[in-house]
Amino acid sequence: MKPLAERMRPRQLEDYVGQDHLVAPGAVLERAIRSGRLPSFILWGPPGVGKTTLAKIIANELDIPFYTLSAINSGVKDIRETIEKARRTQFFDQPNPVLFIDEIHRFSKSQQDSLLGAVEKGIVTLIGATTENPSFEVNAALLSRAQVYVLKELDAEALKTMVDKALKEDEYLSKQAIEVKDYEAILHLCGGDGRRLYNILELVCSEVEPGEQLIIDNDLVRQRVQENMTRFDKGGEQHYDIASALIKSIRGSDPNAAVYWLARLIEGGEDVKFIARRLIISASEDIGLANPNALLMATTAFQAAQAVGFPESRIILSQAAVYLATSPKSNASYLAINQAQKTVKETGTLGVPLPIRNAPTRLMKDLDYGVGYKYSHDFPGNFVEQEFLPEEIKGKVFYKPQNNPAERKIWQQLAAWWKGKYGYK
Repeated sequence: MKPLAERMRPRQLEDYVGQDHLVAPGAVLERAIRSGRLPSFILWGPPGVGKTTLAKIIANELDIPFYTLSAINSGVKDIRETIEKARRTQFFDQPNPVLFIDEIHRFSKSQQDSLLGAVEKGIVTLIGATTENPSFEVNAALLSRAQVYVLKELDAEALKTMVDKALKEDEYLSKQAIEVKDYEAILHLCGGDGRRLYNILELVCSEVEPGEQLIIDNDLVRQRVQENMTRFDKGGEQHYDIASALIKSIRGSDPNAAVYWLARLIEGGEDVKFIARRLIISASEDIGLANPNALLMATTAFQAAQAVGFPESRIILSQAAVYLATSPKSNASYLAINQAQKTVKETGTLGVPLPIRNAPTRLMKDLDYGVGYKYSHDFPGNFVEQEFLPEEIKGKVFYKPQNNPAERKIWQQLAAWWKGKYGYK
């Protein structure tokens, strides 16, 4: 039996739920479908918001050939073969066949380059789907030939509509006596992901017997999901929860838990770049100057893992995760920028002190820009005390070194320089 998410996949635009800014009457994609002039475009949005479904509906509405490739298991050879098939199905004065590429952000540069000619010549209309920012993950040459449409998380109203529609129209659930008393838990647990919503609903309804009445409330949803967490998590659907568990394990200095949650992400099919980016963030947010090499390690791991790819990159990611988990911790830099931004919002655009202003023109020099500035390298130890903050907030402390060997040395150096200012003494 097909999963509920597949059984409920809409086939026509009128059945599509959400993304009104793109598909409502008069919206950009609705107009393109109505006119029959479809541009190449990339759908960017979080998982489970209907990217693949929308691409299939568009091809179905226009009655044109639809070819699909997955970036996970398609090479340049597969792309060329598919483009050749599409070329043979072209008909005079008919819309181009659609080539849909799921997770296009996982395509390498050579794979993306192999699409350029077909898109330029109009052999195919490219529709890509990605959960990552196309500005970073799609080649500029390809991106310049495609529109980017942003899909949003499904809101509560859309999700409720999907639940009610499934209970009313699904070939199996519609035959059961199922009533939804509470929506809060199921909406919270799905996190705006329609596919996850259907998985939860199917899980909750899986044990109801024919003719038996089922009342869905918050307690039942939480209980069923908790009891079937392994099944529910199949395919990495707890994407953000598991990523959070990895980062919190690193922050908590537990290498064993860090490696376990890393393995969960890998086995769930997570993108190597998604994992590596989280390690870079953790290296700066949670370790910082307690071990400056942590950021170097995480950045190098990102580059190496991306170059090698799975399965070998799992070793690189493991090495980085263990290194970060076993490093001393400090969030002083994280707290410093938070406090500095808070101060900026509270105090507005305070003037830059005249001595440290730039003075490239005669007028600026006449206005005393740069007057009184002391060039640190002209003084013993390359340091001389002077004021760098605006007058209104002078003495304000943003960075407070924490109690670890590396930052204790930093504190000592700051105390030697500033002699009690900023509390460094």
